[in-house]
Amino acid sequence: MKKVIVTVGPSLFGDGVLGAIHSDDHIYRINGAHGSISDIQGIIEDIREQVPGAQILLDLPGNKVRTAELDAPIELEKGKKFKLLNNQINYADFYKHLKSGDVVLADDSTLKFVVETAEKTAITFLSKSEGVLRSNKGCHVRGIHKDIPFLFEKDRELIALANKNRIGFIGLSFVRSAEDIALAQELIDDDIEIISKIETRAAVDNLNEILNTVDYILIDRGDLSTDVGLERIPRYQRFIVERAHFHNKRTFLATQFLKNMEDKPIPTIAEIIDMYNTFKMGIYGIQLSEETSIGKYPRECLEVIRRVMDEINSETQ
Repeated sequence: MKKVIVTVGPSLFGDGVLGAIHSDDHIYRINGAHGSISDIQGIIEDIREQVPGAQILLDLPGNKVRTAELDAPIELEKGKKFKLLNNQINYADFYKHLKSGDVVLADDSTLKFVVETAEKTAITFLSKSEGVLRSNKGCHVRGIHKDIPFLFEKDRELIALANKNRIGFIGLSFVRSAEDIALAQELIDDDIEIISKIETRAAVDNLNEILNTVDYILIDRGDLSTDVGLERIPRYQRFIVERAHFHNKRTFLATQFLKNMEDKPIPTIAEIIDMYNTFKMGIYGIQLSEETSIGKYPRECLEVIRRVMDEINSETQ
């Protein structure tokens, strides 16, 4: 059976819910970008209380620049300007990496704006789309990532928390090279498995070195698409999976497998076909994110995966 990384969140925090949906092929993912260190400690304890012996993945937020501590969501209007103050971004030096005209893709590329001015106190943007910019949403600018430190302070605090709680897996976000992994390995206990996320162009360029360093990788198709372009994701995915097979490494895939089921009880036909083809590629497992953390139908999502896997297994009988 393939592994399923199940992201925990409000949809799965009710009493006994995890126990009711548990399967031995589940790995329960805690997104370190959400919540304080004490909040995440409580989530670890809650998972273990409901599912003793559960496999847990603590996913580091990494050096992804995000909106932070917005008093209220910002309503964006196409062609209108807005500002983010220094304390509304999780990386205080973000402005140093920007120049007028830089394009920012936010919230998994659903929002687009252009830098007007970048100063120490605030950054002014011109919105190119309609929508709502909320707290804790990523803001990606191509070409600047290599100059940002690999680990932010919260990453280091979460690594210490993982060591303390003897977590099974740590996910390293926005890896660019084997040197980034080596930096993290110095802080991570030896008995914790590292999953290197492949979500930057630099990671693809340095893929062979990364695969020689870790046993697990995870292709985050959402963040990778902001760095290489959405239309290139199919061939990048195939290339990465094939290289991982060559190196005999275990590969997870993530992002929007059952996006439709965040608020509807059934998947689209396209989602089923994509999941079927994904499993047939010989990957180790997939990750559900919003589908199980905040979606309306987390149990139904897991049942859909089970049925697709049963269909694939029946083909060989």
